[in-house]
Amino acid sequence: MTPLRRIAVIGNSLPRRCGIATFTTDLQQAISTSRPTVETCIVAMTDHGQTYDYPKAVAFQIQDDKIEEYIRAADFLNAGRFDTVCLQHEFGIFGGEAGGHVLELLSRLTMPVVTTFHTVLANPTAAQRAVMERIVDASSKVVVMANKGRELLRSVYQVPDDEIEVIAHGIPDVALVAPDAAKARLGFDGKSIILTFGLLSPNKGIEVMIDAMPSILKRRADAVYVVLGATHPNLVRDQGEAYRNRLMRRVRELGVEDHVVFLDRFVDLPTLLEFISMCDVYVTPYLNEAQMTSGTLAYSFGLGKPVVSTPYWHARELLANGRGVLVPFGDATAIGSKIAELLTDDGRRQAMCRRAYAVSRTMTWERTAEHYMSVFESASQGHWLKVIAPSNTGVPEPRGPAAPDMQIGYFLSMCDDTGLFQHAVHSVPDRSHGYCVDDNARAMLLACALNSPGEQPLSEVLTARFAAFVQHAWNPDTGRFRNFMGFNRTWLEASGSEDSHARTLWALGETARSDATPSRRQWATALFAEALSTVETFRSPRAWAFTLLGLGAYCAVAPDDLHAQEIRHSLADRLMSCLASVETPDWVWFEEGLAYDNARLPQALM
Repeated sequence: MTPLRRIAVIGNSLPRRCGIATFTTDLQQAISTSRPTVETCIVAMTDHGQTYDYPKAVAFQIQDDKIEEYIRAADFLNAGRFDTVCLQHEFGIFGGEAGGHVLELLSRLTMPVVTTFHTVLANPTAAQRAVMERIVDASSKVVVMANKGRELLRSVYQVPDDEIEVIAHGIPDVALVAPDAAKARLGFDGKSIILTFGLLSPNKGIEVMIDAMPSILKRRADAVYVVLGATHPNLVRDQGEAYRNRLMRRVRELGVEDHVVFLDRFVDLPTLLEFISMCDVYVTPYLNEAQMTSGTLAYSFGLGKPVVSTPYWHARELLANGRGVLVPFGDATAIGSKIAELLTDDGRRQAMCRRAYAVSRTMTWERTAEHYMSVFESASQGHWLKVIAPSNTGVPEPRGPAAPDMQIGYFLSMCDDTGLFQHAVHSVPDRSHGYCVDDNARAMLLACALNSPGEQPLSEVLTARFAAFVQHAWNPDTGRFRNFMGFNRTWLEASGSEDSHARTLWALGETARSDATPSRRQWATALFAEALSTVETFRSPRAWAFTLLGLGAYCAVAPDDLHAQEIRHSLADRLMSCLASVETPDWVWFEEGLAYDNARLPQALM
């Protein structure tokens, strides 16, 4: 397949102030960073009567009410020989009835189109349905950011499932940090901060949160609600600042002026991340259940913030299974109670932080860009590889001979008084490559398996040797296991790979549960607990899986280790997020392709 060289993204663009503009700009930049050899640009939608100082990435702009400019944009894209066009669709950013002007552009394009639907209406008007259906017809693939969107596309618009991709809203990849430093920098030192950010409009439910403040202050007197964001430009154009003024008047009526802060500004990304970093609880009290996507929710969740939200579609999926707190729409009493509970329970709040941050690692812009690129490549190729089912002739497969008795002579020849050698030349141990903790952890797993009834156990001397290698591999200074050791017993690195660390945890967990020696079970339990926490920073799905396999055994012998239980749920959520972000009806898997140790991914979830 010819590699993609040029990709155009159609949508609003910064410095226009709206969520679609932020998303379009972030997506274009993420693809450009992910694939430096691919040329990317934006075709920007400009609302009528407005002008913007667009960045260089904007190669063409369309005045939304001028049909001829949609036609010129199609000519520009065709002449530029773009390989793929990615349309960002939202009702209201294109001209014509139900945004129908965009069809003049799509109908003229000669390259594949991948459309991201930011809204999928459950009850569209006739005009909206007609436009949506024609956009789907013009698109090789359509993308939504929540499974609810996929469900509606299938049930309401009859879009075939194999044409739909679910790709999570991207998030910045930044470290998980405590809020104190950011509070000090922003002038909120010593306060318990509740934050909402985004463009203000009546459907955001800010007034509900304001009404909840008196009840929160009864339990947390230092609480401050920060409302960060300018009023939506369309609302300002039609009504001025009437909505913001109503909110401020309500604050005065409740006597909470010292505990509600309005920051009327549209902030850049570094400033936004600073404000999210300082909050103790993020709240989205939105009033519209049908909100398919919330960038503000995704960003705050991705920075590891405990979120209290009404159950609109995006929040219902992202915050399910205890990853956040959901409250009824318009219920100030419920939202106040749940926020007060979090602000007065540091342990629960911090556990929610860690879990949100861990689960969201699959949502980083780097991962999102790679997922989009995979969809672009598939759209360009024009077909999907199909899974070919084996033919069923009705004739039973002949049984093979019974398995012979296990022989471990060669395995023993690969061991010396240090441990298990890493490699061999044919059948001769290769001392030049020394040893690794990966293989000695595998040997510990074998030792545990041979402790089962009916098996011939390994000798105590050999099992102790493997355990000693693992103990020696532990580096308390880095909190990681070393992996490679030379034949001269010199470590070749301070820290091994994520996979080697996690596989060692798997071996320790099994040893803690099934080793024949009580003292070695105690040793394995203690070392497992000491080495576990660093896994929360890992990004390798196989490292998550190996750790989960170890946790299954460890938690059976240490059921009171609540931190281990939290990590277990978090890693399982990460694997499920990988599956949800990649799977299609013809490819039910965690990644775009197969690699190594594939079976461990589903095994870890059993």
